[in-house]
Amino acid sequence: MSHLPDPDALPPRKRRPLDPPTVRLLSRAEAAAYTGVSVSTFDLLVGERFMPAPHRLRGRVLWDVRALDRAIDALPEDEEPAAVNPWDDPSPQ
Repeated sequence: MSHLPDPDALPPRKRRPLDPPTVRLLSRAEAAAYTGVSVSTFDLLVGERFMPAPHRLRGRVLWDVRALDRAIDALPEDEEPAAVNPWDDPSPQ
């Protein structure tokens, strides 16, 4: 028995942005959240073949978490370090 409230019962602003996947196949929105991008960006990444194509299962379009992990692992790394964003810098100013 979970001590956490049902996420669907919470108003949208109270929901956690992303819980760890508890299922292997994810919906489009879940797959986008899992990869850390918006749904529209995820669609572009699928179209550009940076992300895998979905599986179709009884009318549902689903992405395999393991295929997403492999695609993320295969993404090219940024050769130039990103400039430090002061909003992301955890050190006190």
